Amino acid sequence: MDVAIIGSGIIGLLSALTLTEAGYTVTIIARDLPGDETQDWASPWAGAALMPQPDAKEHSLQVDSFKYYWALAQRDPTSGIQVVKASEFYDDRTDDSSIWYKYVVPNYRRIPTGDLPGGATIGFTFQTMTLNPTVFLPWIKKELEARGVRFVRKELQSIEEAEKITGCGIVVHASGLGAFHLAGDNDVVAIRGQTMFVETDFDELLMLQGSQYSYVIPRLYSGGAIIGGVSQEGNLDRNVDEELRPDILARTKKLSPGRFDSVDLKNDSTKNIVAFRPGRKGGYRLEAEGNVVHAYGFGGLGYVYSYGAALKVRDLVKSLTQGKTSYRSQL
Repeated sequence: MDVAIIGSGIIGLLSALTLTEAGYTVTIIARDLPGDETQDWASPWAGAALMPQPDAKEHSLQVDSFKYYWALAQRDPTSGIQVVKASEFYDDRTDDSSIWYKYVVPNYRRIPTGDLPGGATIGFTFQTMTLNPTVFLPWIKKELEARGVRFVRKELQSIEEAEKITGCGIVVHASGLGAFHLAGDNDVVAIRGQTMFVETDFDELLMLQGSQYSYVIPRLYSGGAIIGGVSQEGNLDRNVDEELRPDILARTKKLSPGRFDSVDLKNDSTKNIVAFRPGRKGGYRLEAEGNVVHAYGFGGLGYVYSYGAALKVRDLVKSLTQGKTSYRSQL
């Protein structure tokens, strides 16, 4: 059975992986392909911290992804994935009852109150992973090509066009923000992010969430880390907000006292990153509709959900070939 996938972001790529493992022949059609660095797609610009999220839906998808990346980090570090110590802080809760993944991640422990950064009300450390998209995306593309996956660069005007080009009877639609037009989904919304890449040998992941969204995410093989950030729903400004740069750095310094004091935004080699996460009001869409399997709207959690979502895509494709569907979107 031949399957076409629209989109070569992380959801489309790992869907191709699970489908080829199940014996399907896959063609990926996308405007942007691994190796491209434009603002028009999100996957190359992610941090990307491979850590579960306490308030996000469908824990099983996150667990499946965590297990996949953990095994890959041990098996092949050339994939751009590394195991790191994470310190996660919140200022909107006082206990860890919502941290369901404390039973999943290795070496989980609470951080004493006296060791928390200013403003944080709770924190904990554990082992997780970070991923360098500029390494991983070309790596997985090479892996897929070795499995016979064909990549076609084309900007589609409709889902039906993918069927005509490939002759495939089933289409996996993973176009991210493109779903606004391709699926006519008015709930699709861009979520603007702005971060900076800074040179550093600091190799721990730090994150503070709640009233703010501040983080340090080391990137393997890059000599630095991503610091951020913001989450601005509906903001389509592609330009760097210069006022955000010192704010991000100030938050980073507060999150990691003494570790980034030497960073000089005027004189140091820092790279500004502005990109748009593919969000969807009401939650991601992961369901079959006719001969199409929709998988989009994961916002800033595309990598966190990716492999688990890809397994569900595989199951939905299998169910279509058997004349039935078994999984609907989590709304």
